[in-house]
Amino acid sequence: MTLKVYEIDGLVPVVHPTAYVHPSAVLIGDVIVGPECYVGPCASLRGDFGHIEIGAGANIQDSCILHGFPGLGTVGCIVQRNALVGMNAVVNDHAVVGESAIVAAMSFVKAQMVIPPRTLVAGIPARVVRALTETELAWKGEGTEAYHLLARRSHASMRAVD
Repeated sequence: MTLKVYEIDGLVPVVHPTAYVHPSAVLIGDVIVGPECYVGPCASLRGDFGHIEIGAGANIQDSCILHGFPGLGTVGCIVQRNALVGMNAVVNDHAVVGESAIVAAMSFVKAQMVIPPRTLVAGIPARVVRALTETELAWKGEGTEAYHLLARRSHASMRAVD
């Protein structure tokens, strides 16, 4: 399977050699994927209106869609170091997910919400549920390392088969 990468208006996506982008993902236009990133199956990163940059070591889960407003970069929200945004969660414009925070799966983080570091938020709209335990923080760190390893494993051994 060939990676689906598309140029638009002379802008070509750039993927760091240590990043892994699944072949079913789609990258369009002004997209930069940084080192040690993992972009999962069926993800869509549309840099056809605004710039999208995926920072070092981040992972974009299966079927995630990243897209920005015309003329604006998709900085949209800030997800700080070691934070986790669960599957099917939405983090809206100008929100900040604090360091080592967890946004529960299926949550909706409203625009401009600031999530404190080391907390769990959940719900629609998302609300702070509680502080994370040391056990949960250790688990989160292990999960981050697992995705860094997955990017390396995928480069080394993932192949399309008949």
